[in-house]
Formats: sequence, C-alpha cells, structure tokens
Amino acid sequence: MKLGKVEFCHFLQILALFLCLSGMNQAEVSRSRSKPYFQSGRTRTKRSWVWNQFFVLEEYMGTDPLYVGKLHSDVDKGDGSIKYILSGEGASSIFIIDENTGDIHATKRLDREEQAYYTLRAQALDRLTNKPVEPESEFVIKIQDINDNEPKFLDGPYTAGVPEMSPVGTSVVQVTATDADDPTYGNSARVVYSILQGQPYFSVEPKTGIIKTALPNMDREAKDQYLLVIQAKDMVGQNGGLSGTTSVTVTLTDVNDNPPRFPRRSYQYNVPESLPVASVVARIKAADADVGSNAEMEYKIVDGDGLGVFKISVDKDTQEGIITIQKELDFEAKTSYTLRIEAANMHVDPRFLSLGPFSDMTTVKIIVEDVDEPPVFTSRLYSMVVSEAAKVGTIIGTVAAHDPDASSSPVRYSIDRNTDLERYFNIDANSGVITTAKSLDRETNAVHNITVLAMESQNPAQIGRGYVAITILDINDNAPEFAMEYETTVCENAQPGQVIQKISAIDKDDPPNGHQFYFSLTAEAANNHNFTLQDNKDNTATVLTRRNGFRRQEQSVFYLPIFIVDSGSPSLSSTNTLTIRVCDCDADGIAQTCNAEAYILPAGLSTGALIAILACVLTLLVLVLLIVTMRRRKKEPLIFDEERDIRENIVRYDDEGGGEEDTEAFDMAALRNLNIIRDTKTRRDVTPEIQFLSRPTFKSIPDNVIFREFIWERLKEADVDPCAPPYDSLQTYAFEGNGSVAESLSSLDSISSNSDQNYDYLSDWGPRFKRLADMYGTGPDCLYS
Repeated sequence: MKLGKVEFCHFLQILALFLCLSGMNQAEVSRSRSKPYFQSGRTRTKRSWVWNQFFVLEEYMGTDPLYVGKLHSDVDKGDGSIKYILSGEGASSIFIIDENTGDIHATKRLDREEQAYYTLRAQALDRLTNKPVEPESEFVIKIQDINDNEPKFLDGPYTAGVPEMSPVGTSVVQVTATDADDPTYGNSARVVYSILQGQPYFSVEPKTGIIKTALPNMDREAKDQYLLVIQAKDMVGQNGGLSGTTSVTVTLTDVNDNPPRFPRRSYQYNVPESLPVASVVARIKAADADVGSNAEMEYKIVDGDGLGVFKISVDKDTQEGIITIQKELDFEAKTSYTLRIEAANMHVDPRFLSLGPFSDMTTVKIIVEDVDEPPVFTSRLYSMVVSEAAKVGTIIGTVAAHDPDASSSPVRYSIDRNTDLERYFNIDANSGVITTAKSLDRETNAVHNITVLAMESQNPAQIGRGYVAITILDINDNAPEFAMEYETTVCENAQPGQVIQKISAIDKDDPPNGHQFYFSLTAEAANNHNFTLQDNKDNTATVLTRRNGFRRQEQSVFYLPIFIVDSGSPSLSSTNTLTIRVCDCDADGIAQTCNAEAYILPAGLSTGALIAILACVLTLLVLVLLIVTMRRRKKEPLIFDEERDIRENIVRYDDEGGGEEDTEAFDMAALRNLNIIRDTKTRRDVTPEIQFLSRPTFKSIPDNVIFREFIWERLKEADVDPCAPPYDSLQTYAFEGNGSVAESLSSLDSISSNSDQNYDYLSDWGPRFKRLADMYGTGPDCLYS
C-alpha cells in the first residue's frame, strides 16, 4: 500500500518516538564488580553503582506515567531489603520512584522550552536500619526536543520606507523570526523565509530575511504603499515543518521626479484702482505631484509692463504665488498690465533632469477697473506763515485739489473744525483761499495744524483731505518782566556799594536774534539815597546799597521801582517793583529776623527778658483758669433759697411794654425794632434780692443788630460772671418797645430824676388823675389837696 507524503511523515515521527523510548528503557545502572558498600571505622569500599544520564521525550500525551529509567544496586538481592529514595528537582511532584524496584516514571507532561533538564539525587537504604547502603549520587534527566514551536516574529508587524524609483535589489528592511525549539538538535529551529504577498514588487532572502525591491521605477505618485506578508518556516522549509507569518508595510518616499506645471497658460484678474498698496491681487499655483521639500517652489516676474507695480511671493504653506500691489493703481493713467511669471523647484535632483526642465511659465493679465475717487490735493502738506499782528480777513495762502476721475467734478473746500476748534481760520469754498478769522497770538499757539476737506460737488461722499501747517510769526507785543518773584533783604549793618540782589527778566516774545534787556531805575527813584541799580549788559542787573545804617524801627520795607526795556522794534518796557526788607543779620550777613514789631518794646529788653515776661503771663492765666474751675466745681448752692433750683425756675420780669407797637406780650417783633440798647448791668438771677439800678443810658444803633447785640451782651455777662451757677439756666429778658410818645412812665425813674418836665396839667384832668397829680405835682398849691 502506497503512503502519501503526510502519512509518511507521521509514520517517521512515530517510529522515532518508539526508538527513543526503547533506548531509554534499556538505560540502567551498570553493576560494579566491587564488594557491597558498608562503612566500618576507616574502612571503605568502592561504589557499587554508576549513574547514567536519562532522556525523556517532551510533550508526552499518554494516560499512563511515562517510564524514565531504572535504578539498581548490586547490594539489592531482590528480597525487598533495599528501598530506593529520590530527591531533587521535580521529585515526588513530576518524577516518582518505586522504592522496591527503583523504576522512575514521569507523571506530568514535560516541556523542554520551559525547562530543558532536571537534576535529581538517588539513594539506596537498608529497609530495616534505614541506613544508606550506597552513597548518595546525582543524575540528570534531560528533556528531549520535538518540533512543537512555530517560528515567531517578535518585532512584527514591520513598517519601512524606500525611495521611489529605486533600482532593483535596494534593501528595504530585515525581518527576523525566532523558534523556541532546540537549535542543537535536528532542524526544529532552522528557519527559512519566503514572501507570500508583495510580489512581484519585492523579494526576501530565504536565510537572512532581508526584503529587497524586485521591480525598477516604482512611482510614488502611482502607488505609494505596499503590504507584504513574510513567512518563516522551520525544518529548513521541509514539509511537516511549522511556520509563522508577519506583515511588512512598505511606503515609497518621495523624490523630486516631477517638474512643476501651470494648469493654464494664461490668467486674467480684474482689480479696482482704489485697492490699497500691499493688497493681494491674485494667487496662482503651479501643480507639482511631489510633496514636502521636493514640491517647494519660487516664483518671479520675468517680464511684462508691471515689473515695478506688482511683486510676487510664495506662500510657504500652500506653495502658491501671491501677487500684490507695490504702487497705487490709476485707471486714468493705465488700464491694464501684463506679467510673465515663472515657477521653479527649489531643490532639483540631478538624476531626473532628463524628465524635463523643472520650471514653467505662465502669463497673468491684470485689468484695472475705474472707481469714483475722492479729490486729490496738489500737495499732501501745505506750509504757510502769517504774522500774529495780521488783521481779521488777512489772506494766508491757497490750497488746490482736483477730481482725478474722468468726469472731473468741481470741488468745494471746508476746514475740519475738529482741527480748528477756536475757528481762527476760514477758507473760501470755491477758491481754497485761507484767511484769518480771529486775532492770532503766537505766545498762545505758535503753529496751527489744520485739515482741509475737499469734496466733489456731484458726490459729496467723496472727500479728500489736505493738511496745512500755519506758522505764526512773532511781533514784539509783550513787555519784559521779572524772571521770578524776588525776596530781597538788606542787613541793618550793610555797607555802601554792597550787592543785595541780582535780577533778570523774561519776555514771552521770541525775537530772531534773541532777547536784549536794559535795566534802570525809574525817574522818581533815580535819586534815592538808599539803593542804586547797575545794568550788567548781559540781561541781568545788580541792586546795590548807597548808604549804611538801615534801621528796622525807622523803616522796615523799601520799594524800588525798576524800569526794564526790551530790544524789539518797537521796543516795549515795563516797571517792576522790587520789595526790599530790612533784617537783622549775623556776622556772616545771613538774615535772622526781619520783623519791625520787635522795636515796639522798650529799648534795652533782651530776647531772654521777653521770654520771661511771656512765661509769667502764661503762668498767671493758668492760675486764673484753675481758680475758676475749682469754684465752678463747688458743691454748695449759689442761691440763697436752697429749695429753689435755678434749673427748674423761670424768672419773669414784668416791665412796661413797647407803646403802640407792643400789641402782644413778649412780641419778638417789637424787640427787633428797638433803636436803643441798654448798658451792661448786673445779672438779675445771681441772688433773689431786688437790685435797684440807676436809669440806663441809651445810644442809638442800627435796627437790624439791636436784638442780636442785646442777646450777646447778656451771654457775655453770664459767661464772665464767676458767681454764676455751673449749669445752664433759663433767663428771660424783657425790654421796653419804642414808638411811645410818653416814653417811660416808670415811677422809680421819675422820683430819682431831676427832669424839668412840668406835670401841672395833670391837675386840670379831673379827679381821675388826682393820684398822679399828687405824685408829680410841683408844689402844695396844687388844685387838689
């Protein structure tokens, strides 16, 4: 019967397994011809057994324990008196021994890739005495390999790159497969490589695993990526061997093998003439199938009538050519431009020059469109000058603007009042003539920067702007004056000719040749005997003394009028007064005090004496204040009647009213209309006794202050009276009014008066006035007695 290849392979594997098992079962401990081993004193015999190496085939899959080998000692007579013991790696767990026969079996499946061999120790013991009859010895159980592991690509899957257009045989990448089987035994770990997918573009070397290109001129632009499948097979690739695969992704990298090409031979763009400078007009791009640095390009304008008007640059991100404006466009001057533009690769590979020039040309035509433009001034900045003495309406200058469009619309002018808030200037709307509208002052504003607006009559929205700088010319219209406010002093012991002050002047004007000031004393001060003035001819002057012996008690301040003239045409002058104070100075001429009041005190009193007097006055004042405070804090009552409390008492005095004006008791209006004020008198609330006062004198004062002064006088009496209670009291003050023809009818006043008034007419009034006639009658010959 004929066997197939697969069946034949399986038969060979079974046969090999059988032969291995037979060889291992025959391995035994060879017997030695020496005597049995025993130990007595120093006597020792040779070993009576020799250990060999055992072999066990891995991956045994049977149900019964796998027989490994047999241990036997010459001492063993077969009567069961000897027992065998096994120890070491895997003893009792993997390997077991029959203690009677010495047979060793493996109880588990063994894997050489996990552990290739086991080291064990065996010993023969006397069963009765449990003493060794043979010395302990080691032996090795080696696991024999079978082809049970396929090759593996531990670094897969792989990625690699190779330049496009590479020649055949260019190395791409090396792949490596590992086999866990024993490389020293058989062909289980001998691997060969083959390519399962990726042909005919790539190949692989069977032994090394190096992948190489297999076709020339592979074009990235046609296909840029390939997926390869590589197989590794053990048993040198023979049938029955195990295999593993991995994938390799190969990317073709770019080379500059494609020149740039414009998609079109010509382009046309329309651009308004109002487009500002640096604006983008167009973007063009030459197509290049390459990528990265191989597609980088540069653009340039090589020809055309717009070389100075336009420029082209490259966009680094998109590799586009950007056309921008360099100068302003003017439809009225030129309506179109033509540009010849070249695009070229920046990095050219000499290997591919045969593919054609790596540059291309195209034509760009730019059409300028007309736009309604604002008026344009003949100059961007006008400079004008005018004197500050110019009268209102004086012509300063003229500005001019025109409409650049073909329609040439008329232009009207105006001033942007935001630049001329004070409205110093006007402009003629039709002619552009600028005139003054107000008086000018160079010292306030030397230069006026104004903006002139020009607008089209047909389209007022179109406004042009011109700028005018008007410089104000100076005239001599400001008189000179002191440069600062001087504080000048002269010592009492000053000597004649002594310099006491150096003065200078300022002038708000700005003459072309600079200032020149002249100083002198006024005519009325020129002959004074105290001070003189010296002009230093350098815009300064010096004040000097003319005598000595200045005394503060005689005159403490001098006023020196100084006349200052400038050099303008016509010249202006002013009189400035210098205040000079007389001071007491020390030995170095430094002023100590300049107060003339010190001389009011008697002569001969020194500063120390003055301080002592002031100290005494202050001490007396303090003592007075202490006495007043102590008296105010006394607890005994100040009023004779201790049962009456001034804080709870209202004292009312019923005096005569105010005549015809006294229409109501305590009318405040009557008090406000009094024309008299009483002299100071003693407080009536100090004691409960009635105080008889002499008739007060009167003096006339204004109506509007009588009431206020009356209250103020009473308040002062209460404040300065040391006998007043230390608490507030309510007091009522009542006055006579004014306006009564009879004035006061007080009996108290009439008795004490020496008035020459005759009241004899009272006797003629009848019995009803008898009492008054008796009181004011002149003699005993009165009508009624």
